[in-house]
Formats: sequence, structure tokens, C-alpha cells
Amino acid sequence: MERKDKINYYLDIAEQVSHQCTCLRRHYGAVIVKNDEIVATGYVGAPRGRKNCSDMGKCIRSELHIPRGERYELCRSVHAEANAIISASRRDMIGSNIFLVGLDVETGKYVENVNSCSMCKRMIINAGIETVYIRDTETAYRAIPVSEWIENDESLDGTLGY
Repeated sequence: MERKDKINYYLDIAEQVSHQCTCLRRHYGAVIVKNDEIVATGYVGAPRGRKNCSDMGKCIRSELHIPRGERYELCRSVHAEANAIISASRRDMIGSNIFLVGLDVETGKYVENVNSCSMCKRMIINAGIETVYIRDTETAYRAIPVSEWIENDESLDGTLGY
């Protein structure tokens, strides 16, 4: 059996974490890694003690036909990246990498052109994470230096979605 490269190894773990999601639209998993050690994991789900969309059997954003990447204030869930970040200490995140996988619930396929939302981008920047690895296919991924998000601030031009 051929050994996987490290990036796909951690993306595989993020994909496994995504199976814990309680969102009815998308399953995302995130893994923060520093010095080849997992610092924290996170998946999409309602805040502790609140009902999940899967418990309620409905998604308000789907009912209102809200496109992905928009109107997250209506979402019941905390994003995978945010859940991973709040589970880690900042000193462990400075200089780390985050690995992100998104799966469409209906099709089971990887979400195309996935990226962190603007709120998660801000948290990733402030956490001190250096690189975001995002899975596009089973073996293909993108590496996004967080410095690009600092230099190319989409919030200045009012870009919606991703």
C-alpha cells in the first residue's frame, strides 16, 4: 500500500471529522496541525445545548433559498474552522496549518471552490494560522497562504459569498 503525503493524510482526518456534522446542507471538517501534531479538530454544528438542524429536520437558510457564503447570521451552526480554533490555545495555533474538507450532503461530493467564509477568515488570521489547505478532490487540494487573505481583503469591496 502506497503511503499518502502528509497533506492528504490530514485532509483525510478532516474528512472523517466532517462526518460528525449536524448541518443539513454541507458537512465540513477542520484539523489544525502544528509541528506535525494535531492541535484541534472542528466540525459544523449548533452551539452546545442548542438544537441542531438535523434534530429539527430543517435548515432556515435552505428554506429561504439563501446561497452558500451569504447570510450566516441566520445559520444555527458554528463553522468547522471556528470550532477548531476555539478548541485550541493561541500559542499552539501561531504558525500552524488548518486542513479543511467540505462535502455536499445531497451528493456526497466535495463542495466545489470551497473556501472559508469571511468570518472564519478573520478568525484564522487572528489565530496566527499560516496556511489553509482545502481539499478539491480525493487527492487534489489548494494551499492558501493566510497572508493572501490579509493582502486581498474582500471585505473592502463588499464581495458576497465565496
